[in-house]
Amino acid sequence: MMTILRNPAWVCFIWFGITAGVSLLATPVKFTATTLTRPVALDVGRVVFAALNKVEFVALIILLIVVRMTGKARSLWAFCGVLTLILMAQSVWLLPELGARTDLIIAGIEPAPSIAHAAYSTLELSKLLILIYMGFRSMQLLLPEQGSSSRPVAKS
Repeated sequence: MMTILRNPAWVCFIWFGITAGVSLLATPVKFTATTLTRPVALDVGRVVFAALNKVEFVALIILLIVVRMTGKARSLWAFCGVLTLILMAQSVWLLPELGARTDLIIAGIEPAPSIAHAAYSTLELSKLLILIYMGFRSMQLLLPEQGSSSRPVAKS
């Protein structure tokens, strides 16, 4: 059990599942509800994505601790850095800008076009790809090979 907890894969896969569930499922489905107005859907989205952002920072901290504990996963540090930059960009730039746009729409004002939504979506998909890669890479790096201790491996 302790070996599993020291493998970053579990953090990556849980974080992936949470983010994919919110970003790829719940958010698009919300806009198909016929009784939910656009301003209300956007307001709910703002609250949900603010909560998701906090959960993702907790996941990042746990991931950094677990990667550090492995002692073998140096190749994962660059990906941890990219995840940190993505979360910072979403927190400091994109979520506030998207929140301000939501405020305008709720007030009945249609805001000017912006790249914020496309940038957020691009970073979100990048984050998901990094998490899935890191999860599988962690399993390769840190799970013991079947039978490796009982027989030598021939070199070719």
